[in-house]
Amino acid sequence: MTAQTMHLEGVTAHALSDPNTGQFVRLTTRMGSVYSVASQKGGTGKSSTSISLAAGLARRGEKILLIDTDSQANSSKVLIPEYQSLKKEDTIYATIMERQPLPVLSTSVPNLDIVASHILLSQTDIALTTAIDHRESRLKNALATIKDQYAYVIIDCPPALSWLTINALTASDYIVVVISPGYFELESTIQITRTIGEVQGYFNPDLKLRGFLFTMNDSTINSKNSLLLLRQAYPEQVLNTVIPRNVDVKDANMSKQDIFAYDPSSKAALAYQQLIEEMFS
Repeated sequence: MTAQTMHLEGVTAHALSDPNTGQFVRLTTRMGSVYSVASQKGGTGKSSTSISLAAGLARRGEKILLIDTDSQANSSKVLIPEYQSLKKEDTIYATIMERQPLPVLSTSVPNLDIVASHILLSQTDIALTTAIDHRESRLKNALATIKDQYAYVIIDCPPALSWLTINALTASDYIVVVISPGYFELESTIQITRTIGEVQGYFNPDLKLRGFLFTMNDSTINSKNSLLLLRQAYPEQVLNTVIPRNVDVKDANMSKQDIFAYDPSSKAALAYQQLIEEMFS
């Protein structure tokens, strides 16, 4: 399909043309559209993808909000220079556990705000399991009051199918599932697609799968076969962009920079720029 993009006040309309019919299908993205970046396993490049999408969009001049719901707080540690000094009340813990407004903070990237995570989020599943309110909607309700201030909202989900993940998906318009090479990684797509279906059925019927993103690609047979199997299993749902395994991403994280600030000419930066064009242009 070929793409055309039209910008109206508060609305971005993507028109995809089908080469077989020549007809256009309009996909309208409103201001404040929310994208969850999810993976059932750790170590897939999920947080690096969240950071790169948010920072890349912000560097195009868009006003972006990144919400870190992963208790490891990797996105927060990279983008907030004074992260170690934050108290739990300064993070999304206050919203999820105490139902307070989202504590939005500035980052080192122009146009990019963040809601930081906290290690104590790892304990929230116990509390949410016994909660009697609409526990799946705590993030959605808090986000509804501010999301129209942003062009896009990116949510970095936990690497597990928890109540935090359900909160993120309930608040989202789209989900991007990050998959790295390997048998168990591919097998995890079964459970996460089942979870997406359950969220659509019980909490958020408007949630859409934006696609599977294949990351950490290299020249090994494992990578080649994993990508082939993923595309065979989900022929219409795997994003065209493939993110290469690249040490520059880890080096950028270590230096507390996004990949575009660290080395905009790196293979990873070029791949994430291509991904942004595929998803948002």
